[in-house]
Amino acid sequence: MKVPTAFQGRRTVKLVPALSDADSVVAAPPIQSPTGDDELLDSYSRTVARVVEQVGPTVVNIRVHHANSARQPGSETGGSGSGFVIAPDGFILTNSHVVHGAGRMEVTLADGRVFAAGLAGEDPETALAVIRINASQLVHAHLGDSKSVRVGHIAVAIGSPFGFQQTVTAGVVSALGRSMRSQSGRLIDNVIQTDAALNPGNSGGPLVNSRSEIIGVNTAIILPAQGICFAIASNTAEFVAAWLIKEGRIRRSWIGVAGQNVPIHRRVVRFHRLAVDYGVLVAGIEPGSPATRAGLREGDVIVAFEGEPVAGIDELHRHLVAQAIGIPSQITVIRHTEKLDLVVTPEELAQDNQRN
Repeated sequence: MKVPTAFQGRRTVKLVPALSDADSVVAAPPIQSPTGDDELLDSYSRTVARVVEQVGPTVVNIRVHHANSARQPGSETGGSGSGFVIAPDGFILTNSHVVHGAGRMEVTLADGRVFAAGLAGEDPETALAVIRINASQLVHAHLGDSKSVRVGHIAVAIGSPFGFQQTVTAGVVSALGRSMRSQSGRLIDNVIQTDAALNPGNSGGPLVNSRSEIIGVNTAIILPAQGICFAIASNTAEFVAAWLIKEGRIRRSWIGVAGQNVPIHRRVVRFHRLAVDYGVLVAGIEPGSPATRAGLREGDVIVAFEGEPVAGIDELHRHLVAQAIGIPSQITVIRHTEKLDLVVTPEELAQDNQRN
């Protein structure tokens, strides 16, 4: 076909006839299978879905009824929270503020069954409680090792915010080693911070890793902020739950320090031949406490108690129980680069103080 030519000054422009879709000389790019980010997102979705399938059936909704003396006799006020089954014979772990002072409680399982529940024990110092229902052969969750958690790990929260059962949010572990105050006013150490969204009613529900292991008990949010949520570490929860099931409460000894898990420099570990490369940094000391009388100072790093290695706050808490009350005990600290053995006499933390 002869193509006409148009003249614009001295420039020559060839006029080419438009091509139809059928005449296109450029082939459309082939549709490619998902790769790169698509595969990554697909894998993430499958991971979260698998976690929900495995842990979701263990999560329960807890309805709490309180007698209201301020109104007419017999009236009640209510609230709700979350929890999860930790034993096949009906033991459920939740937050103490969810069930504290409850006149009666009702638990709704994931399969819709409803049971009356009773309080097995609570520990406001760690914001944890255990309740029990009259049921058996229940699907139960497995508590993982919170020491293995790292910042950036996937975190999935399951609960019943505002009564919407089996609500799932996902995010990452934002920070470790946080401290927060319980309702009794005492610091809870070694708290996990996450950006998995929590709302009222999520309290007591599980925080789960990508292996479907419980790494924390969802506890609190900062209301003005977005994506700043907290969970009690699973190692602390496992220790506390065992005592609550056994005795209904924890007789806890107290030395009066606020602590944080910290790494110890390798040179210090080698020089003093320490059995641990982590310890508990003394971030604060309460005046008049056993720690004050023992000579502990802020900045000391606790590495042993009664000759047993202390690699973190959980290990220290395990030593500070009933057996240590009133017993002079050796506590080993690293002060700067010096290793010191001090004698501290733990005191019992009164139950009244724990609940006020």
